[in-house]
Amino acid sequence: MVEDDTAGSGDRSEGEKEMDPKVPASEDSGGLEDGHVAVSASEAPSPSDGPPEEARIIKNWKWAVIFLCFYGFMSSIKPGEPFITPYLLSYEKNFTREQVTNEITPVLTYSYMAVLVPAFLLTDLLRYKPVLIVQGISQVVIWVILLLGSTLLEMQFMEFFYGITMACRVAYSSYIFSLVSPVVYQRVAGYSRSSVLLGVFTSSVVGQLCMSLGNISFYTLNAISLGFVSFGLLLSLCLPWPKRSLFFNRMRNQEQKELAATKSELDKMNPKADASSSAAPPCSASRWKDSVLLQMLLEVRNVVKRPNLRLWSLWWVFNSTGYYLVLFYVHILWNKVYPATENKKVYNGGVEAASTLLSAATSFMAGYVKIRWNVWSELVIGVITAVQGALLLLMGTTDNIWVCYIAYVLFRGFYQFLVPIATFQIASSLTKELCALVFGINTFLGTILKSIINLIFADKRGLALDVHSQFLVYFIYFAILTVIYLASAAVVIVRHYRNQRRERGGTNEQAPPTELQPVATSSEVETLSNGKSAEAQ
Repeated sequence: MVEDDTAGSGDRSEGEKEMDPKVPASEDSGGLEDGHVAVSASEAPSPSDGPPEEARIIKNWKWAVIFLCFYGFMSSIKPGEPFITPYLLSYEKNFTREQVTNEITPVLTYSYMAVLVPAFLLTDLLRYKPVLIVQGISQVVIWVILLLGSTLLEMQFMEFFYGITMACRVAYSSYIFSLVSPVVYQRVAGYSRSSVLLGVFTSSVVGQLCMSLGNISFYTLNAISLGFVSFGLLLSLCLPWPKRSLFFNRMRNQEQKELAATKSELDKMNPKADASSSAAPPCSASRWKDSVLLQMLLEVRNVVKRPNLRLWSLWWVFNSTGYYLVLFYVHILWNKVYPATENKKVYNGGVEAASTLLSAATSFMAGYVKIRWNVWSELVIGVITAVQGALLLLMGTTDNIWVCYIAYVLFRGFYQFLVPIATFQIASSLTKELCALVFGINTFLGTILKSIINLIFADKRGLALDVHSQFLVYFIYFAILTVIYLASAAVVIVRHYRNQRRERGGTNEQAPPTELQPVATSSEVETLSNGKSAEAQ
């Protein structure tokens, strides 16, 4: 399964990383209303509150962030996850490779696609915590079915709940921003991401050590995983409940403030008027037209007109599709190349740990790359996509399991190298509200594409290809993307140098190289390109 578009993977994928940035408020263990105190820029403590009050608020949100990061770490520890496919194909479950490839695994993609949009909207509407609880319950259900289930239908239900788990991950990635002031968004985002990466790495190492040194059965390893996810569910019940979120709850607060202000002004003009008739709430149609969510949806139309945003959004959709399809089926490929038996030890956990470590390293390195992305983006994407395609061809044709392992580790590392670059290129010119919406749309479109490819090539109702044939399809997919990217790169580079020659005699202002640096988050109102504004959270 998969941990996260950016966090690492287990037996299959997710994450997608993918629709993620969001919003603010902080835990107050000192007995304030609802146990929270808002710390957004617009509600920061006033100077009259004094240093003790400010220090107390900072201390409260720090403890809240520490607890949330601990939750992220513990909920990522599932030692049995890298070994789910060998478990299903072993004598303990005794499913055939065709059943796992063509009937069980495809359900994950369909479930994820069906649940993704409701999870995204409910995360904001219900303010994160209920969605995290649903994720914890789904995790428990997954491992209970793995331990007790024995039929094909039960395993398909297991994959269905895995799709729910993946879709709910957006709640964790955005929850962290509801606890802190905008000035520390960048820092706490790093904390939350690092805690999940560390959890995935620890989980894979523990699982591999249990299999290699402890010599335990797959069943016992899954029972250990059930204990960890049950503890994660208990932790989710203890999470603080934010007061505000990005779209729905913020809009409600704004409407209440506007209504109160309107009533106050009318009372001043007509103090003798009856309070009940002083002001009528704005009609629902007017509120909807002025809503932040609708403004964001209208703004998305302008995003596709910007070449750089369009390029990296398309990369997110198409390359993440190929990436996660590989993560979904690579464990089946390994089992075919090197079947797990009582006399053969599988090293899925060690490989996942190594790939997570390399992914974290390449993501870190990407922050120091300094080139003219407006000129060289297509070329960089094209070259990396070509290398990934070659690695897929190698994985699909080799009979050596270690070559498969190494190719997989490198494949993931190259993808994770581009993830922070794409995130920066998309987010640097957008408000955080619009950024969240764009990433959500990109992820949803990628999920639809994954489902279509799965239905045609992997599903029993389609071609029902074996895993080696599927990897050949993935290689062709990446080869087509490579040709498109390199052709686009040639056009952009030729156009760039042609314009350079034309302007050589005059003033030639060249855009300075862009570097992946933290994007400053405004504490005031952020203006959208359509002339409307959205208050920073």
